[in-house]
Amino acid sequence: MEPVLKAESLVKRYGNVLAVDNISFEVYRGEIFGFLGPNGAGKTTTIKMMSGLLKPDSGSVAIDSRDSRNSIGICPQHIVVWENLTCLEQVLFMGKMYNMSPDDVRTRSKILLESLGLYGIKDRLAKKLSGGMQRRLNIALALIHSPEIVFLDEPQAGLDPQSRVLVRDYIRSIKKTTTIVLTTHDMEEAEKLSDRICIIDKGKLLVTGTSDEIIRKNGNEDLVEIDVDCDLSKDFLPFVNPELRSALSISGNRVSFNSKDPLSALDSVLKVVKGRNLKVTGLQLRKKSLEDIFINLTGRSIRE
Repeated sequence: MEPVLKAESLVKRYGNVLAVDNISFEVYRGEIFGFLGPNGAGKTTTIKMMSGLLKPDSGSVAIDSRDSRNSIGICPQHIVVWENLTCLEQVLFMGKMYNMSPDDVRTRSKILLESLGLYGIKDRLAKKLSGGMQRRLNIALALIHSPEIVFLDEPQAGLDPQSRVLVRDYIRSIKKTTTIVLTTHDMEEAEKLSDRICIIDKGKLLVTGTSDEIIRKNGNEDLVEIDVDCDLSKDFLPFVNPELRSALSISGNRVSFNSKDPLSALDSVLKVVKGRNLKVTGLQLRKKSLEDIFINLTGRSIRE
């Protein structure tokens, strides 16, 4: 399958800060490609370079389109609306900027506003909209000209739960005709929305694939978490089998570890717990999640 968008060895610096560090990836037609990473990871800078808003210091971006300017839609992270125009006036004006015919822009405007739950307030001024409504309006503005590729930078930021579901369902519904590149620091949304995900942190692309592929390649061990009735930080590790000791992580009253043979390792840890006269208050055995993988790759939670 030929990529519709290809980035090769992208680098961007802001002074002494290396914001994007030699990343390469491909996006295929009709997929939802998600950039997952914490704030400051380099997601927005990468989006700007891909969409032509920012020139990379080195590297290249290739877009497979006859008219790259009109084939791209951009929904920025920060809301951009004309405060003294109504919802309908906003999308009509944007459509005219793309040289859409009056009939086409009116038809398209109605479809978008209805799909994004804004048609009932189409005559309300943008400055009187809630932040979530303005976010949905921004998405409509990015899609008015039916672009082949749309870049959505944190499209669900500031949305209430009901609006998040509405936007998520709408994004899924347009992937048949539109390739979608989105950024998010929300692990759950990345898994629910994206066909493929790349994890980015400190400007580096760490891993790319479907959620299942990433977990399978990086998480072939089970995660065990044991909670006890006191702090373990001082007097626990010295009593653990040396072969297992390096695999354990202690945080307060919780000990956790990854293992391909979790039951055997669990038995060893519980013997130490019993020998120290500690009481188990919680026990969990589960497969690794995408967030566990992120923590393993970066050494921190995505929310830090």
